[in-house]
Amino acid sequence: MKVDLNADLGEGAGCDRELLQLVSSANIACGFHAGDAQTMLQSVRWALESGVAIGAHPSFPDRENFGRTAMQLPAETVRAQVIYQVGALKALTESVGGRLVHVKPHGMLYNQAASDPQLADAIAAAVKAVDPALILVGLANSELIRAAARYELTARQEVFADRGYQRDGSLVPRNQPGALVESDEQALSQTLAMIQQGQVQSLDGEWVKVQADTVCLHGDGAHALDFARKLRQAFRQQQIEVTSR
Repeated sequence: MKVDLNADLGEGAGCDRELLQLVSSANIACGFHAGDAQTMLQSVRWALESGVAIGAHPSFPDRENFGRTAMQLPAETVRAQVIYQVGALKALTESVGGRLVHVKPHGMLYNQAASDPQLADAIAAAVKAVDPALILVGLANSELIRAAARYELTARQEVFADRGYQRDGSLVPRNQPGALVESDEQALSQTLAMIQQGQVQSLDGEWVKVQADTVCLHGDGAHALDFARKLRQAFRQQQIEVTSR
């Protein structure tokens, strides 16, 4: 059994290099919610050193709130903004001999695209315009996954180790109780159930089917490193290979 383990980079967490030793894919902030050209290039170099697949992490233009503000923008605006961000990271990656592998939207852009077909289409169209070979990463069973199919892109369905789920398969909003799984043991159990059984238990007790192609590990702070090590240990015990391929 195989699974990809991804984490966000270039967001100022301070433990990026250590985290890169534990994951197989990195989503690099492209300047709209965090980072700049210099942090993007540094993140690319570190990812290449660690043999980690490089991905773009585009966002709504919202540095003030770390990309977590809901926005209603015209589809053409979103398309242009995603092309701009992904294209910039692709150029930086190729400038040092690397290859951009995937695109994973960040924050509210990701969450809104999970349920908004038009927004999901704008993102998928942008990704295809930059490079049709790029993988589009989105929430399992979401509109973003369906948009990838419409645009003939390879999709990677994502699950979250440390986030609560609703019965429709969406994530519990961060401003509501149960949004974060506080216990490492519960997060580990939830992750293994999603990978091995293809299901996750929602807050109201219902079991929801999911496809776990990649697991998101939030990389903010020293606790992320500790939990990542626990996750890798659990994978080894269950003979689950961590790979981006």
